[in-house]
Amino acid sequence: MTAVADAAPTPASSPADSDLVRAARGLPVRRTPVWFMRQAGRSLPEYRALRAGTRMLEACQDPDLVTEITLQPVRRHGVDAAILFSDIVLPLVVAGVDIDIKPGVGPVIAQPVRTVADVDALPPLEPDRLAFLATAVRRLVAELGTTPLIGFAGAPFTLATYLIEGGPSKEHARTKAFMYAEPEAWGRLLDRLAVSAATFLTTQVDAGASAVQLFDSWAGVLSAADYAERVLPHSRAVFDALGDRDVPRIHFGVGTGELLPLIGDAGADVVGVDWRVPLDEAARRVGPQRSLQGNLDPAALLADRATVDREVRRVVQQGRAARGHVFNLGHGVLPETDPGVLTSVVDLVHELTTR
Repeated sequence: MTAVADAAPTPASSPADSDLVRAARGLPVRRTPVWFMRQAGRSLPEYRALRAGTRMLEACQDPDLVTEITLQPVRRHGVDAAILFSDIVLPLVVAGVDIDIKPGVGPVIAQPVRTVADVDALPPLEPDRLAFLATAVRRLVAELGTTPLIGFAGAPFTLATYLIEGGPSKEHARTKAFMYAEPEAWGRLLDRLAVSAATFLTTQVDAGASAVQLFDSWAGVLSAADYAERVLPHSRAVFDALGDRDVPRIHFGVGTGELLPLIGDAGADVVGVDWRVPLDEAARRVGPQRSLQGNLDPAALLADRATVDREVRRVVQQGRAARGHVFNLGHGVLPETDPGVLTSVVDLVHELTTR
């Protein structure tokens, strides 16, 4: 059962006492916290207006834009957490890798990693290049008050897929072939990417982020055996690098139903679940020692209001099986989503779960 108390806790006095952090730790909550992956983005007209004329990777390195874009969905929807506006490949870009985000395509790598020499030539991410990030996080923490800010980074495997494939991929065949054929170089590549992701996250936490989420978007293309042997140790290294920084760790991937227990074993306090596995079943797979996040299908938000409400109620009910539940989508908000629907989802979850 979800951890709840007979008497609801008093209002949060700080982000560390917020419902997001409490749910992540399996503590009693005032109401189930809600936030949405990609809540700051193309579904919001104010975002599109602000981003006009500015390239994505430039916007992610501008503290003023990062601050404003991150705050937009908090103001509009009343969500219970902000997620740092960033991009999964940003640590690579800041380190010096030539990457462009092409509209309608995604990140495109000018010189993909295809050989052992390419792995060894990758530039490291130097912490002193992340001053813009620390500035943005400090500004956000000051603006958000008791609302927590979730730090953001891409997991080593997912970053490796972009580097090796040269861009987005459906099969990730080159990535897996390299993983099988060059195990030593593969290990070195993921070691380097783990250090990069850890540097990116620790910068955010040290500047005031109250939780972190590691996105392993494409880990679902792997078997459980390959994930456990060739990927999990590197994701664990990212979380381990946070040391004794007392922030909840959220770990999320797409199509990872068969990997859910392993994703938790990487060091997560909260396991993100996509829409393919019901939360009560996910709770059984993950076990009682971790909370869950998810998992409304983003496509459901394009349906009529009665259907949306029904699906929200189902997710809330199934989430009661977990130690703690953070309501979210099973992946990011689709660009064509009506922002008003997102606001109504937040209101309904709060109405259904207020203690």
